Amino acid sequence: MKYKLFLILTFFIVQSLAAQDQPFKAGAALRVITPDPLLPVSGGIGTPKKTTQKQGDLFARALVLEKGDVRIAIVNVDNLGWPAALGNKSRAFIKGIAPENILIGATHTHSAPDAYGFQNEKGESAVDLKYLDKCVQQIADAVNEAVKNLEEASLKIAVGEAKGKIAYNYYADQLYDPRCGVIQAISKSGVNKGKPIATLVNYAIHPEVLGSGRGILSPDLCGPLYERITAQGGGIALFMNGAQGGMVTADVRLPDGKEANDWEECKRIGTLLADEAMRIIKSATLQDNPTIFCSSKKIEFPVDSEIMRYILKNSPIKNEMAGENRIATRLNLLNIGTAQILTIPGEALPNIGYYVKRHMNTEQPFLFGLTNDAFGYMLTKVDFNSFKRYEYVSRTSLGEMTGEIYIEEALRLIKESPAAQHEK
Repeated sequence: MKYKLFLILTFFIVQSLAAQDQPFKAGAALRVITPDPLLPVSGGIGTPKKTTQKQGDLFARALVLEKGDVRIAIVNVDNLGWPAALGNKSRAFIKGIAPENILIGATHTHSAPDAYGFQNEKGESAVDLKYLDKCVQQIADAVNEAVKNLEEASLKIAVGEAKGKIAYNYYADQLYDPRCGVIQAISKSGVNKGKPIATLVNYAIHPEVLGSGRGILSPDLCGPLYERITAQGGGIALFMNGAQGGMVTADVRLPDGKEANDWEECKRIGTLLADEAMRIIKSATLQDNPTIFCSSKKIEFPVDSEIMRYILKNSPIKNEMAGENRIATRLNLLNIGTAQILTIPGEALPNIGYYVKRHMNTEQPFLFGLTNDAFGYMLTKVDFNSFKRYEYVSRTSLGEMTGEIYIEEALRLIKESPAAQHEK
């Protein structure tokens, strides 16, 4: 028995050493998913609003990381949310990456076509399924191209406070996380040696400067963020949202009490956030041959909300993991060099984000909100329907226990997973 255990331990040590000898690689790609002709846009439950113009293109942006036999894809989609039913269709078209290692998150712009199949009071949906099928393929194409683009790379990772007038909590000004996490993959060879392949920005904010009622299709503030990072030599830019529920939104407040809800304000905030991300990452230590790790597990939530039951039951976008008043989703935990990343299948309130980050095995915690699914707001039971400000977020959540179950499962996954790599 002891000899058998010795052989098992020896095997894992050899495998670990072999993985260390394998080079770290990164590749990135993008696809435009702007509908032509334009489609109505959705900012949440209800009938999508007609559009007459666009400001910027919608994108699917992919970053693929590889070391040894571990390959991970991180994708951001310019949309309010991207249900697993759509993500799983893309995963079926993606070659060379395990489906559970493909993370697909929504930026949460409120100026993109409906991807949920929201119904009106008659049970009718205006969702354009042909458009969504095209997006599904474009997402897969972006990831497959990123795999082809894989090259030896190093990493820079940093987490710091993004300064300036970017976000605030509409319900309580200071109840939000100002930390911005940045992961930058740097080429190690060829004509682009030393230059960034991609820069990923992780920050909690509602990109709803324009909103859904202005007749404009747009990536909102994410568009100027992408453009600014690329213009500054950051390679392909990605934006992964954070714990922005209840209601961490863009700070468009003006001194006279009004709001600046226009494209110029999108450019101001997106550019500022991009500049802050590039400032934060600039002096980060180069991680020459980082390790990567990916684990996942399925978790279940009860669906106590009548509104959410109605949407899940009647949507033409059928979720194969939805049962009788219950729904399952996938939770991911990644270690990428010194960073640890945990996914959130919805819009977790900031207190949940702070709590989970505090328990992560790293000094560089990242939370990817609205990733792998987007089930509305996620509250703890002490916040659920506790006071008037939270009536809306409570009504548009799965139920009272969503936040509690998420925290329990997230902490369990953290405990079962190795700590992130320490800086050398």
